[in-house]
Amino acid sequence: MPDLDQTVRDIAEEMRARPDRGEVATYIPELANVDPGAFGIAVVDAEGHVAAAGDCDMAFSIQSISKVFTLTLALGKIGDRLWRRVGREPSGSAFNSIVQLEAEHGIPRNPFINAGAIAVTDAILSGHQPREALGEILRFLQFIAEDPNISIDEKVAASEQRTGFRNRALANYMMAFDVLENPVDYTLGVYFHHCAIAMTCRQLAMAGRFLMHGGRNPSTGFSVVSPERARRINAVMLTCGHYDGSGEFAYRVGLPGKSGVGGGILAVAPRKASIAVWSPGLDASGNSHLGRIALEMLTQRMGWSIFG
Repeated sequence: MPDLDQTVRDIAEEMRARPDRGEVATYIPELANVDPGAFGIAVVDAEGHVAAAGDCDMAFSIQSISKVFTLTLALGKIGDRLWRRVGREPSGSAFNSIVQLEAEHGIPRNPFINAGAIAVTDAILSGHQPREALGEILRFLQFIAEDPNISIDEKVAASEQRTGFRNRALANYMMAFDVLENPVDYTLGVYFHHCAIAMTCRQLAMAGRFLMHGGRNPSTGFSVVSPERARRINAVMLTCGHYDGSGEFAYRVGLPGKSGVGGGILAVAPRKASIAVWSPGLDASGNSHLGRIALEMLTQRMGWSIFG
C-alpha cells in the first residue's frame, strides 16, 4: 500500500504547479475574491490518522457541501417522509435550474440541487425559528468535526442574500406547490447561511468520517445515523453530488462525493477514508477543476474506488 502522507504531499505539489485552475465563482461576489492559486487536501483514514498538505488549514466557504449535513439532519428529524418532498434522481441540469422544477410540478429532483436543498432546509426549519434551525445545523457540524471553532462567514451569507434572485424564484415556485411549509424568507435565510459556513479541509474531512464508518462517530463510537442511512446518503452523493457533472466524477474518481462552488469537495471511501480537497477554480459544471483531478489521482494511487 502506498504511503498516504507522501501521496497526499505529492498530489498537493503537483496541483500547485498546474496552470489549468478553472474559474472562480463570480455570481456570489464574495467568492470572486478568493485566490485561485489556493489548493488544500486532507485525508482522515479508518484508523483516525490525518494526512494533509497545501492550504489544508485555510477556511473556505463550503457552499453546497453543507447539503450533505442538512440532508442528514432532515432525515433524522422526519425520516423517509422527506422523500415525499424531494426526489433521489440525478438532475442532468444546472444546479439552479427552474425549468426542471416546473416540469416536475415543484418537486425537486434530488436534495443536492438548490431547489432540493431549499426543501430540505425547510424541513429542518419547521417548528423552529430561523436562528434556532441555523444554530442546530452549525452545532451538528461542530459536533461531528469535533471543532467548536467552525463558523458562518457572514460576508458570504450577506453576499448570497443580496444576489440570490434565482433561489428566491425556486423557493416561491415550490411554495406555489405546497412543497415548503415556512415563509420563503425564513427558509432562504437559513439556506443562505448554512451554505456560507466556512471550514478547512481538515475540519471537513473530520466531519465526513461518519459516512466512512457506517454512520458512527469513530471517536465516541456513538451512531450519527444508521448504517443503512449512511449507505443511502453515500448513494445520493455518488449519483447526484456533482450536479450535471456527477457521472463524470463517478467515472473518474469512483467515490461518493459532494462539491460546492466555493471550490471544495468532500469525498468518502467507505471503510477507508474521508477526504476533503479545495481549489477555488471551477469547471463548466460548477465543480472544483483541480479538486476532481486531485481526487482521481488519490483514488488511483491508493486503490480506493468503490468499483474495485
